[in-house]
Amino acid sequence: MRMRGLTILVAAGDAERFHAALSFAAAGAATGMAVRLHLHEGAVALLGPPIAAPADPARSAAGLPTLAQLLDDALDLGVAITVCQSGLALAGLALGGLDRRIEAQGPIGLLAALDDDRLLTF
Repeated sequence: MRMRGLTILVAAGDAERFHAALSFAAAGAATGMAVRLHLHEGAVALLGPPIAAPADPARSAAGLPTLAQLLDDALDLGVAITVCQSGLALAGLALGGLDRRIEAQGPIGLLAALDDDRLLTF
């Protein structure tokens, strides 16, 4: 029996919510789920340097992954991360300047691929 996938939408530029979304994405991928995470408009700016969240110093002190580490871990686990083309323009970022494993995708493509995935929004 095929395990349902997980699609996660990060709808705003909140680094702590992005960290939570990446945590769920990595956990899903670690259990064998197909996981996609999409950053919409303002959330795309979170991928600009430096990739960091306000609680990262506390996380580091506690031995927990920072936002940048968790992003890399999620990608390493096979989480498919996509970004909104409008968000790239709004953030002044180029797709080629991001991790090569990140792809551009719009809302129509995301919804068309949703199938029977669970959908979480952060």
